[in-house]
Amino acid sequence: MVITKTPFRVSLCGGGSDLPAFYEKHGGCVISTTINKYMYITSHPAFNKNNTVVKYSKTESVEDINEIEHSIFRECLKQEGLEGLELTSIADIPQGTGLGSSSSFTVGLIKNLKCHKREYISDEEVAEAACDMEINKLGNPIGKQDQYAAAFGGLNYYQFNKDGSVFVEPVLMSHDSYKQLEKNLIMLYVGGEHSASEILKEQSKNVKSGDKEAGQKRIVELTHELKYELEHDNIDFVGKALHENWLIKKTLASGISNPKFDEWYDKAIKNGATGGKILGAGGSGFFLFYVPEEKQDTFRKEMNELPEMEFKFDHQGTTAIFVN
Repeated sequence: MVITKTPFRVSLCGGGSDLPAFYEKHGGCVISTTINKYMYITSHPAFNKNNTVVKYSKTESVEDINEIEHSIFRECLKQEGLEGLELTSIADIPQGTGLGSSSSFTVGLIKNLKCHKREYISDEEVAEAACDMEINKLGNPIGKQDQYAAAFGGLNYYQFNKDGSVFVEPVLMSHDSYKQLEKNLIMLYVGGEHSASEILKEQSKNVKSGDKEAGQKRIVELTHELKYELEHDNIDFVGKALHENWLIKKTLASGISNPKFDEWYDKAIKNGATGGKILGAGGSGFFLFYVPEEKQDTFRKEMNELPEMEFKFDHQGTTAIFVN
């Protein structure tokens, strides 16, 4: 048996600039951190060696892996030339909630199958393999930030170059500032599941020209500013960056926000938050807010209609935690 553990990510600034439609023209960048919520993938020889079994929200048992309905399970098994396995996925958080769960799944599965074959794969290689699987082989209209965050782990600056290459650099802060940043971020669950693909398709089309392209370029500039401020221990700049990022982001595609989200956001700002945004493509999932510690009691009291998910930063990317 092999068990892999792959973290989910929280994006602080820069989302959307990792889409090919934007970075191939301008280059892009994102600052994100992984958190202590995980995707677990297990693999084990199937009892019936003629069958391949995959278990997620449903269970599939097939004799021919081409018959597997779950596209990522199917294509990864075909790519690695493996069958006769029983594979299971378990996650701490539902899919479609803006924390990069699909890419964490893909990264964790590729890592798991490589371990099953006793083949080494580096963090960069597993990130690129996951990007190739999701974007090129399966044709999903997504970016590259989620795969790299899941593979590398930690608080990092990701630069997406025009040629498709990705540069990864840790964001260096003092220990005290890092721990205070962790304390000042509050995540509230707004519910639902979104179709990230539909939102990102529209966003990819919109950021090619005009005001929306200019807006995405400003988000990239803001990400550079955020990197500088974090590395100089000015963590309160995170609130400003989240706020401006959100005001621009919700104009880039329909479905990112809605009147109820705007109402919650305004209420959060009135009760101590200095900035926030919906995580992921938008439309559902989690709001992330920056709230100075001295204002958090009031904030939690006034925002208690939305469940809070407590979290801490994670320092590792995808990892094989058990190999028998």
